[in-house]
Amino acid sequence: MKTAESFFRWAFNTRAESVLKLHAGQMVTPEKMFLSFCSHDPAFVSYGPAGLNASIKGIGFMPKDEYLEETLEAYIKHIKTWDPEDKTYSMRGLEVLVKYMYGEEARKRVDFTKVGSLEMAKKHSYENYKANPEATLIFYQPPAISYELRGKMEIYDEMESGKREIYQQFINAQHDVYHHPDMNRWLSYPAYIFRIEEIYDNSATKDGFGVQLQYPY
Repeated sequence: MKTAESFFRWAFNTRAESVLKLHAGQMVTPEKMFLSFCSHDPAFVSYGPAGLNASIKGIGFMPKDEYLEETLEAYIKHIKTWDPEDKTYSMRGLEVLVKYMYGEEARKRVDFTKVGSLEMAKKHSYENYKANPEATLIFYQPPAISYELRGKMEIYDEMESGKREIYQQFINAQHDVYHHPDMNRWLSYPAYIFRIEEIYDNSATKDGFGVQLQYPY
């Protein structure tokens, strides 16, 4: 059975290469930048009280649990330096991402058993996953690359639990470490943690068309 390494090379490395190029000050064409988002924006498929639903959401890989708190602290330390007059914020944020997530030395810290996302609407997907955690994520990059992940979805929502949810804080922080931050918004955006159980190559190639990949984790 073909291993799932091809998926992780495509999904993680595509994102990492974009971050490393931006950090190095290299020019990335808009076409390549937009194409790289295909590995970042799968369709989340759900089924439950809101009916059969699919929604495009951004995802990100995360550190292993033993590195989660340390990485979150580094993110928040950077986020608290935000100044709208400071034009270096995003570039300094890239330095943090390279050190803790995307640099060569950081890759041993990455957890390839799950991906995280944020829920910004709290509508169909949210209603369905609260009732039925079974989920499928579909990735597609024209003209032929496609992968399918199957697994279970967990929801972390401080507004409902009334306690600190580190996954919710981390995924919000991972977004804000590069983009304009707003820590007051974090409570409004629950976190999804998708635990990967199966991976399929759905690409339109001789090795694809729904072939299950050996997933070692």
